Amino acid sequence: MKILVAGAGATGGYFGGRLAQAGRDVTFLVRPHRAAELRGGLRIFGLGKDETIPVKTVTADGLRSAYDLVIVAVKAGGLDAVTEQIAPAVGPGTMIMPFLNGMAHLDTLTARYGAEHVLGGLVKVVTTVTGDGHIQQMHPMAMMAIGEQSGERTGRIEELYRELSVPGFELSLSPDIVAAMWHKWAFITAAGVATCLMRGPVGDIVACPGGEDFVLAVIAEAEAVAGAAGYPVPDGEHTLSVGMLTEPGSGFTSSLYRDVTAGLPHEGEHILGRFVERAAALGTAAPLAGLALLQLRVHDRQAAAMR
Repeated sequence: MKILVAGAGATGGYFGGRLAQAGRDVTFLVRPHRAAELRGGLRIFGLGKDETIPVKTVTADGLRSAYDLVIVAVKAGGLDAVTEQIAPAVGPGTMIMPFLNGMAHLDTLTARYGAEHVLGGLVKVVTTVTGDGHIQQMHPMAMMAIGEQSGERTGRIEELYRELSVPGFELSLSPDIVAAMWHKWAFITAAGVATCLMRGPVGDIVACPGGEDFVLAVIAEAEAVAGAAGYPVPDGEHTLSVGMLTEPGSGFTSSLYRDVTAGLPHEGEHILGRFVERAAALGTAAPLAGLALLQLRVHDRQAAAMR
């Protein structure tokens, strides 16, 4: 199976790298400067491991033929451009699997290529791209879930499951991937709200009086919105969220917080903005998410004024 991974950042680089490491036919669609960084291989390090994986790359003007699978692993700000760039790689039987946060990207890709091409998918991993272009893994959690948007267990999704079953991450075939994506959206919203509002990692938040109660309130708010949308968070998912976001001494922060504090483009509008909009449309209160969104908008306004 020929696999094109659009994006070789913290998400695409990690999962695409693990697939390439396992011998899958993977090519990364990247910008020229990223292609130059990867000529010596893709380095993934952290948690006691340090590995450099030889990888193939292509730039948008070099796409000439269709792929069996196109994984879209860019941040929300790059989605519109990538949606058009991958067109030469999409043939009659191509599957497109996006790993963006939130839900809006499904509409974008489906509108461009048709529902028959677009699968649902999500990943959970705590990674970042270092200043020299390497992928650092900061937490042992690494998982991927895939499925048809319809929930049907088709032959192609079973074949894809076998192809993507490699060491380095846990893979599951979801019977309701849209619900799973909503559950992830609730989690990353809670993580983003908690760490952005409190300006620190989970361990520092819960070490302060009232910190754990605050985090629990954030989780309850986010999960209430998911429930109102028709996707109540299962007890097991809730327990995992509470454990990860209230772990004493944890250095965990959301990717949203890391991008904001590093001065990088961030997904505040895509994650929190769309979440607050959905909450309002559902008639569900989300004051903490709204407060975090307001803080990010003030931050962005100030940053723009300084440019």
